[in-house]
Amino acid sequence: MSNKALWGGRFKEPLADAALDFSTSIDVDQHLYKEDIAGSIAHVEMLSVCKILKASEARRIRTALRQIEKEIATGRFDLSRGFEDIHMAIEQRLIQKLGPLGGKLHTARSRNDQVALDERLFLRTAIREVAKLLTNLQRVLLYKSEKYFDAAMPGYTHVQRAQPVLLSHHLLAYVNMLERDYDRLMDCRKRANRSPLGAAAFAGSTFPIDRAMVARKLHFEGIVENSIDAVSDRDHLIEFVAACATTMMHLSRFAEELVYWSSKEFGFAHTSDAYTTGSSIMPQKKNPDMAELVRGKTGRVYGALVSLLTQMKGLPLAYNRDMQEDKVPLFDVYKTTRECLFIMSQILVHTTFDKEHMAEQLRTDYLTATDMADYLVRKGLPFRQAHEVTGRVVAHCISHRMFFGNLDLETLHTFSPAFETDVFEVILPHMSVGQKKSAGSTSPQEVKKQIVHWSRELKKRKLPKQ
Repeated sequence: MSNKALWGGRFKEPLADAALDFSTSIDVDQHLYKEDIAGSIAHVEMLSVCKILKASEARRIRTALRQIEKEIATGRFDLSRGFEDIHMAIEQRLIQKLGPLGGKLHTARSRNDQVALDERLFLRTAIREVAKLLTNLQRVLLYKSEKYFDAAMPGYTHVQRAQPVLLSHHLLAYVNMLERDYDRLMDCRKRANRSPLGAAAFAGSTFPIDRAMVARKLHFEGIVENSIDAVSDRDHLIEFVAACATTMMHLSRFAEELVYWSSKEFGFAHTSDAYTTGSSIMPQKKNPDMAELVRGKTGRVYGALVSLLTQMKGLPLAYNRDMQEDKVPLFDVYKTTRECLFIMSQILVHTTFDKEHMAEQLRTDYLTATDMADYLVRKGLPFRQAHEVTGRVVAHCISHRMFFGNLDLETLHTFSPAFETDVFEVILPHMSVGQKKSAGSTSPQEVKKQIVHWSRELKKRKLPKQ
């Protein structure tokens, strides 16, 4: 195809093949063809209403655009080479079909506001799809929380056993994290859901267009008020990628725990063979590769965020060609986050938890030491003194290779006369979680409240239609 561009009127030579190959973005932005055509149809309908185009001209252009959309969808319109970008490809095809009339489509419009529009339309879809997958993972976590409601496990700080908690309580922590991720996406959508079309190159148009009409047709909540900002802003893309990076951080943390929990050293979780792999040399191995890949893919999302921030950090207003590079990280982040959310849901669905083993690990440790210290406080000791007494009890048990369940009152009295027989009601692991009183704690009553709350919230959730 000729390198003579639609913008080439003032140029004496066509674009060099090397320059076209270097500058083309059709291999990436062709994924925006639906958004580009939707924006063009809304634009041409507005031109007709504003008497800038005849109604008959607008109808012919609209019909041809829908034909082009079908041609691209079915592969009859080859976008593989020779085009600078998706916008030029569609416009050139339109001119092939309609002649000079096709050239009227671009009246009162620039590729600058056109690509800004396409990206915002794409982002709305991306936000909705990621939000849907986030919600689905929350529901799987909630299901597992209900299924294993009676399971207690060692809780950790510093990757060291700390206190007993309900497994449900641990899983619901991720439901809370993912809810914040959902809120960030919805908040991003508020700023993304405004139309930049009509800003033209950056200064606006001399034609009496109706920007608000186009915004309504495309279900935006309004227009980007400043025409310079409309074409030069990419904050909404950065916000989306940042939100995805935070989501991936949360997924990576959970993936890390699944890797630990599925090891023989922990033995808390067992994932189906369908979501694990083996070793090419060690026949006995069963590796948590899917979780490890989620953990690994987090880095590429972080990299995309840095890439976008770096692209934008030194750009003067308004549009600069550097912005063409925003789509590669955007599309990759969308794909990666979507895939990781889906696979994490599947991993969790196909994972079982060993309640008996977790209970045994609680019994053969000292995770109720804080309960013992709190008990002594209720008996009148200052907390620091109670902490010191309990520490000496723990040291005694370690040196005698025993656990709290092996203690008797006579032995405890050698550490403090404040101990009474009711101490055994609080220091045994199965009693510990039930002693918690504070809101949001790991007590069965509080965890049940959380389950009821999230069941209600997720049931009534309605995702944006657009």
